[in-house]
Amino acid sequence: MSYKSIFNKKSFSKKNVVVTGGGSGIGRCIAHELSSLGSDIILVGRNKEKLETVQKEIKSSNGNASFYVCDIREEDKVRQCTKEIYEEFNIIHGLVNNAGGQFPSPAEYISQKGFETVVRTNLVGGFLFSREVFSQGMINSGGNIVNITADMWNGMPGMSHSGAARSGMDNLTKTLAYEWGYAGVRVNSVAPGYIASSGLDTYDDSIIKEIIPKLKKTVPLKRMGTEAEVSAAVCFLLSDAAAYINGVCIRVDGGSPLGSGAWPLKETKKYKSFDGFHLSKLPDVLDGEL
Repeated sequence: MSYKSIFNKKSFSKKNVVVTGGGSGIGRCIAHELSSLGSDIILVGRNKEKLETVQKEIKSSNGNASFYVCDIREEDKVRQCTKEIYEEFNIIHGLVNNAGGQFPSPAEYISQKGFETVVRTNLVGGFLFSREVFSQGMINSGGNIVNITADMWNGMPGMSHSGAARSGMDNLTKTLAYEWGYAGVRVNSVAPGYIASSGLDTYDDSIIKEIIPKLKKTVPLKRMGTEAEVSAAVCFLLSDAAAYINGVCIRVDGGSPLGSGAWPLKETKKYKSFDGFHLSKLPDVLDGEL
């Protein structure tokens, strides 16, 4: 089996693309799709075992992948990691700032350390990798950067730290798009809504586990999204077809941020989803249904 992308199989032929957080979830899916389209994938993350697993998966599908273990929150490590990538590959055509993470908590119970840790993971790390990839190479070669943010448009109750960070990344995307456009570097973002990703199984709180399967009721399309639907948006923004798109955000959320409780959603059938990822698996918390 292989990835069933809607894009031309040679869309990213001989293109080197870095995917942070590529060892699991949405990042893993993005890496697989880009590989299926001809890209040489450069996985970056903190967990060596996860990165090795995805590398083997990609190679078993006749793709090319390498990996670098790096904590994107540490400036010196990001600078060194980027240097090593450029030494091996000479040029980076694309960067997907996908790495992130958070924990659910009411704002009043989040410590300063906890808040800062999430901001460093979801905002500072993306800034550091973007800056280093740009200053060490893209400033001369041009390239594309896609940042993964989130559905934080109306706030993120229960995850104030992540909402603040993701909102910051949205603004950073626009700023970098404006500042770096002269160098032929486009910077855009993709904001996933409720996505059936393996990350949903990382929440241990029993209340959160009870809430997750109900989230689709707040989406006009009455379902959750797939990792492949997020990946498709990322691939489009990285592609030549998006050559005049700069500083925008594609929301992959089924319309969940729209409207309000004043206009209740009608019960409806679930609309068909797209899932070209041959290794996709629904999170256990969803009990077999998007």
